[in-house]
Parts: sequence; structure tokens; C-alpha cells
Amino acid sequence: MNPPEFPAGEYVSELPIGVARRDELIGEIERLPARLHELVGGMNEAQRETRYKNWTVRQIVHHLADSHLQGSVRFRLALTEDRPAIKPYDPPRFAELADAKTGDVELSLRLLESLHGRWVLLLRSLTDPEFARTFFHPEYQREFRLDDVLAIYAHHCRHHAGQIEWLRERMK
Repeated sequence: MNPPEFPAGEYVSELPIGVARRDELIGEIERLPARLHELVGGMNEAQRETRYKNWTVRQIVHHLADSHLQGSVRFRLALTEDRPAIKPYDPPRFAELADAKTGDVELSLRLLESLHGRWVLLLRSLTDPEFARTFFHPEYQREFRLDDVLAIYAHHCRHHAGQIEWLRERMK
């Protein structure tokens, strides 16, 4: 059976995003590290090398750390500068670096736990006007509002956790 392209469904913008929905999205970001520990904690090294399409479980976990580091910085830039242009990065090329291909997933799990702890503190402190702040993404040639970016990253959590969950169900 072929893995689904979008295990969490395709991302659809949720703008406008109200306070209650923002709280739910922040909760998803907060829960990701524990969810990943659940999903990969009991896997042996061979299972962590199982592929979901192009990436192994190991690469997916390291990708989440790489991506969410970017996300946290993008929020901070948008909060401290007016309409900053962010620097895009190439996730498939990052996933081919030695640390992503061979590094212990525990490194990224610990990083995500700390990173998400800080990020959630920041997210919970933001006001409506702060969630309306933007950054410019040169790859897409458009501005992104922080509340939409919050929803994108929460979806990103669901998407990649869904990939690993799909693989785990087939490993049994």
C-alpha cells in the first residue's frame, strides 16, 4: 500500500483565526515533542531507517527540528522587525546532510522539546496585533501573517507525525 501524500490532509488557510482556535494550534505545537517520543521512542534503529516516500523516520524527525528552528526564528523576526524578508532553506537538501541521515533521533527530540517549550511561551504571550504581524517569503513572493504561520506549523506537526504513525501501523 502506498503512503498517503498528505496524511493530515492538505493545508488550507484558516484565516481569520480566532483566539480559541489559536489556543488549539499552540496546543498542537506544544504536544509534538511528546507525540514524537511516543511514536519513535520504541523503535529500533532498523525501524528508524524505514522510509516514508523519500525520507526515513530518522530524517523526518531531524527535518521537524530543522523546520521548527526556522519557524521560531521567523516568528521572532516578524515580531522585532517591520515586514522582514526571511531566508528560505531547502528541506530536501538539509535531509541529505550527514547529521540528518545518521544522527541519533534523540538529539532532535530533545531539541524539539526545548525549542517548543520556548516557542509556546512566546506564542501564548502574543496579542491579536502581534499575530497580525507579517514576514515576507521571497520564495512565494508574498507576506505571511503570524496567525496563518501558526496554523501552517501546527499542520506541519500533524503531517509528519501522521507519516510516522502510518509507518508504525504497518510495522506491527
